[in-house]
Amino acid sequence: MKMVILDGFTLNPGDLNWKDIKQFGDLEVHDRTDFNPKTVIKTIGDAEVVFTNKVPLPKEVLTEVPNLKYIGVLATGYNVVDIDAARDLDILVTNVPNYGTAAVAQFTMGLLLEMCHHIGDHNKAVQDGEWAKAPDFCFWNTPLIELAGKKLGIIGFGSIGQATAKIAQAFGLHILAYNRSKDLSLESDTCRYVELDELFEKSDIISLHCPLNESTKGIIDKKNIAKMKDGVMIINTARGGLIVEEDLKEALNSGKVAEAAVDVVSSEPIEENNPLLKAKNCIITPHIAWAPKESRARLLDTVVDNLKTYLDGNPKNVVNT
Repeated sequence: MKMVILDGFTLNPGDLNWKDIKQFGDLEVHDRTDFNPKTVIKTIGDAEVVFTNKVPLPKEVLTEVPNLKYIGVLATGYNVVDIDAARDLDILVTNVPNYGTAAVAQFTMGLLLEMCHHIGDHNKAVQDGEWAKAPDFCFWNTPLIELAGKKLGIIGFGSIGQATAKIAQAFGLHILAYNRSKDLSLESDTCRYVELDELFEKSDIISLHCPLNESTKGIIDKKNIAKMKDGVMIINTARGGLIVEEDLKEALNSGKVAEAAVDVVSSEPIEENNPLLKAKNCIITPHIAWAPKESRARLLDTVVDNLKTYLDGNPKNVVNT
């Protein structure tokens, strides 16, 4: 059986091992594949199994690779695959849910703490000699913020949203959760479900943990920002398309939004004309919340298990049934 990995480098830049996949057949690993459909078709060739992280597999590709029977998405989000076309062509598609829950929740809180304390900026100031020249025993060059008692609005209260809430509650934050479905057993004195408008109106901090779909695309836009408290902070570790970036830039530059921290943007790698690059008080990291080695190892373990169960006739994590 021929297997092809289209873009393996981000998952495994050399600190993991493909050996557990190789046991199932002949594996061809490409660090990267150009997104051009003709290139993707040529790279897949006569493979029966293909793994992709971010390389798109639209209908025009899938119809030209007749041997393909299985697509393993090396991520949770599977919007890079034309699911309907795959179903029509009897190609099974699987994804990897929940592998990065702990890592993304941890990173979310790291972004929040950085916005509250600007640890990196203060370290740089010390290294640049500013503390040595200060007339007092300490100094700070931005306002410092205490979290206890503030309200954290979490949009998308699945596994990552819940994990983030658990850490946040340990800091004394009160959680306002929005989700299409509700597990009322999660409510407590410091956590309750609210409707979206209430979340916007009452949250001191808003963190995005929802999928990107037609109902959530651009959920952080000019209209909804206007409903928020003056000086709100916004965090996005989910999908870049959840934010209308020009609107957020304007809100940051006007001071309506005090600070923002995003690990994802609308087009990645970030384009030089992305509006957030010209926004005040905006931390941008290069889509790394998911990427600790431990998290990537869990992802790879699930990828192997997904393939094994498919070959055994009892597939798991199927997204196009």
